[in-house]
Amino acid sequence: MNQATDTANVVVLPPIAWAVAILVGLGLDRLYPLPFLPAALPHVWLGGAVFVLGVALAVWAATTFRRAGTRVEPNRPTTAIVTTGPFRFSRNPIYLGMQLGQIGLAVAFDSLWLLATLVPFFLVLRYGVVAREEVYLDRKFGDTYRGYAARVRRWL
Repeated sequence: MNQATDTANVVVLPPIAWAVAILVGLGLDRLYPLPFLPAALPHVWLGGAVFVLGVALAVWAATTFRRAGTRVEPNRPTTAIVTTGPFRFSRNPIYLGMQLGQIGLAVAFDSLWLLATLVPFFLVLRYGVVAREEVYLDRKFGDTYRGYAARVRRWL
């Protein structure tokens, strides 16, 4: 594979899609608030904890990639199939961490809009990023990737 074709050719970088989903959700919440939690619930603390867990999962996964000597960015060549750390449980722990982080923000801000924008974010991840990554990894690593995909679930 040459450098020009040795990528997953994703439609958008996931952190950009995540930022857009969050900003749109917060913008809609500012225009037309849609709270969904009971007022007595300590939603800021609960949501903050979920957000921190999501970010921690994503950072752990990114660190595991770097230690394995491969790139985190999906628009760069992948040099190895990583099966350690959080990749033992999920083939996409970085994206799972982003989604968990957005759920945490939705709870912390008590914003149904942040939950609603999670749906298009998930669809962009699933079909514009993950599906392309899976085709790329199958093409590049063949049986090694197929064996890993058979053992480890896409999300959880």
